[in-house]
Amino acid sequence: MTEATTPPNAFREFEYCGWQQSADQYHASFGSLTSQMIDPLLDAVSTGTGTKLLDIATGPGYVAAEALKRGCHPIGVDFSESMLAKAREIHPQVEFQQGDAESLPFEDAQFDAAVMNFGILHLSQPEKAISEAFRVIRSGAKFAFTIWEKPEHSIGLKIMIHAIETLGDAGVSLPEGPPFFKFSDPERCVETLRSAGFANPSVQKIPLSWELSSGDELFDAFYKGTARTGGLLRVQNSKSLENIRAAVNQAASSYMKNDKLVLPMAALVAAAQK
Repeated sequence: MTEATTPPNAFREFEYCGWQQSADQYHASFGSLTSQMIDPLLDAVSTGTGTKLLDIATGPGYVAAEALKRGCHPIGVDFSESMLAKAREIHPQVEFQQGDAESLPFEDAQFDAAVMNFGILHLSQPEKAISEAFRVIRSGAKFAFTIWEKPEHSIGLKIMIHAIETLGDAGVSLPEGPPFFKFSDPERCVETLRSAGFANPSVQKIPLSWELSSGDELFDAFYKGTARTGGLLRVQNSKSLENIRAAVNQAASSYMKNDKLVLPMAALVAAAQK
C-alpha cells in the first residue's frame, strides 16, 4: 500500500472532527481494552517516583492518571477539546493541555519520558510526532508508543474491517491517512525510531482480551467511538450500514461466551532511548 497523498491538514481535520464526537463512546467501549496496555507502556519507559512524563494524544487521560498513581508528574496533551473535557471529568487531579502531537507546545528536553497509547494511528505525519517526542525528552530518556497488531491477531478489528470491505459502499471518499497498520510491522517501528535519532529500539507483543456485551456493542464501538473507522461507517448509506452491522453480529457470534462477547486482541509496544 502506498503512502497517503491527501494533504496532512485534511486528514488532521477529519480526525479532529471524529474525536470531537466520539469521546463518550470511546470511553465506554474502548477504555477497558486500551487501558490494558498502560502498564506495559509505562514500564517500557521506566517510570517511577518523580518522573516527569508527557502523555501524547492522551485521549480520556488513562495513561496520565495511572502515571500519577506511580508517583510520576504527568502532563496529558491532546488536540481534541472533547477528549480533554472527558479526561478532566474522570481525572480531575491530572494536568491536561491542548496541543498537537506533531508540534508539541513544550520546550526541548523538558520531560524524563514520553508515551503515546494508540495515538500514532490517528496522525497525518506520525514520523513528525516521533521526532517531536524525541525533541521534548532529555538525553537518556525513553519514548514508547503502542499500536494494534495486524487483524489476524486482533479479532475485533478483523471482524469490522472484513464487514466494511465486503459490504460497504465503495463509492464513499474520505481524506486518506497513513496506512492503518503501518506500524504493526515491528521492523517499521524500529526503523522509524532509529530515523528519529533514538537508540536501542525494542518491540514487544502483548496479548489482550476485549469483553463486550454483543456484536451490536462491537459495531457501536467503532461507529460511535472512533474517528477513522467510525468516519468511514458514518458516510455509508443506510442499506450498507445495515448489512455491515448484520455481518459484524454474525461474525461475533463465534466469540460469545457465557452471554459475553470475548474477542482476542493483541498490541505492540515499541520503545527506544534518546
